[in-house]
Amino acid sequence: MNENWQEVKNVAEKWVEEAGKMLKESLHESLDIQTKSNPNDLVTEMDYKIERFLTEHIEKRYPQHKTIGEEEAGQHIGSTDGVIWIIDPIDGTTNFVHQKYNFAISVAVIKDGVGKIGIIYNVMQDEWFTAIEGDGAYLNEKKLPVATPVNLRQAIIGLNGRWLAREKQTDEKSLHELVRKSRSVRSYGTAAIELAFVACGRLDSYINFRLSPWDYAAGLVLLKETGMVVTDFQSQNPPLLQQSTILAARPELHEELLSYVYNHKGFDY
Repeated sequence: MNENWQEVKNVAEKWVEEAGKMLKESLHESLDIQTKSNPNDLVTEMDYKIERFLTEHIEKRYPQHKTIGEEEAGQHIGSTDGVIWIIDPIDGTTNFVHQKYNFAISVAVIKDGVGKIGIIYNVMQDEWFTAIEGDGAYLNEKKLPVATPVNLRQAIIGLNGRWLAREKQTDEKSLHELVRKSRSVRSYGTAAIELAFVACGRLDSYINFRLSPWDYAAGLVLLKETGMVVTDFQSQNPPLLQQSTILAARPELHEELLSYVYNHKGFDY
């Protein structure tokens, strides 16, 4: 079946916009907050509510499509065959709970393992980062330019300080050395937004030692359309059904940063 990806994107954006309104309205209510894998891995009833809202709409409109979500949907899926929606209902739940800012709804649509649509909605800033394969990437309907090269000393790097705090490596290829050589480092607490920021040039690179497909699937589409390079630490395409390391960067800078993370063994990530 040949999909009309523009139509699918338009429909998805309407659902995401409605989900974003639900999140904004919930900020004035008291939330049921729980933890998952560790005390800092938060989940709220809104994570579940938004995921169910999106998956129910997808199942009704596109019954032949499959869905994978962070909280519940599609955990049994073992193949990328067919059309799959990969959803993060709230990327940046800790920010959602504590800051009421810097969180996103992330939706990717892939077909036979290839990203076709990427949508990252930065809810509180009302910023839409969107892309369709082969049609470029956009920020609020303005087409993003193709990436230009920078070197490490000119680069703003997205990197969570927790990785630095855990590092034991001390040689010239340590993360600390990478940070010292860069222009500056930022952390926003949401992988989807940080990948979108790489796509639009607010960050020159984003590095993470452990992400799930719903964290980065939409970002992969955006990054490809802006000429950014995104791989795992071994320079392979990130998988869409399991966790991975992520290195996203401008051309040339990616190769430079790869030398720091390729054999990184400062901690068990």
